[in-house]
Amino acid sequence: QMAAALQFMQEHQISEYDQLTTEAEAASARFHAVTEQLRQTEAELAYTSELMGAVVQYAKTRPVFDEYKAAKYSKRFLAQHEAELADYRAAKAALNDLLDGAKLPKMAQLKEKRRKLAAEKKALYAKYRAAQQEMRQAVVVKTNIDCLLGVTDGRKNKEQER
Repeated sequence: QMAAALQFMQEHQISEYDQLTTEAEAASARFHAVTEQLRQTEAELAYTSELMGAVVQYAKTRPVFDEYKAAKYSKRFLAQHEAELADYRAAKAALNDLLDGAKLPKMAQLKEKRRKLAAEKKALYAKYRAAQQEMRQAVVVKTNIDCLLGVTDGRKNKEQER
């Protein structure tokens, strides 16, 4: 393990403990930044997929409402198609909640956005795995060097004093 730690330090041209600490912190910061980007991309992808589902549901139920409107809001039509109209109202409410007053985007735009987000997510996962590996390696090396130099945090010192 110490040989691997020394090799890591030579590869990264680290000759002082402070440089090692800085490298470990930087690797951790890069990993957390990529993780946050990935979370944002996944959230946006989920939102886009949910919006697409709401648009499809709205489009499916809209003709029933149009017929109801053409029937001049007939109570008889309402009684016959109550479930379909309830589905329409639920779809419209979901769409309004998702859009929050914004204009309804075209389905082609939503599909393109989802495709781009999926590609971005795939690229970010590659970066995520690389950053995670780099961070783990840097932290392990720092831990090994800490052990070699006898540098510990306060908890371990207190345990040894007891």
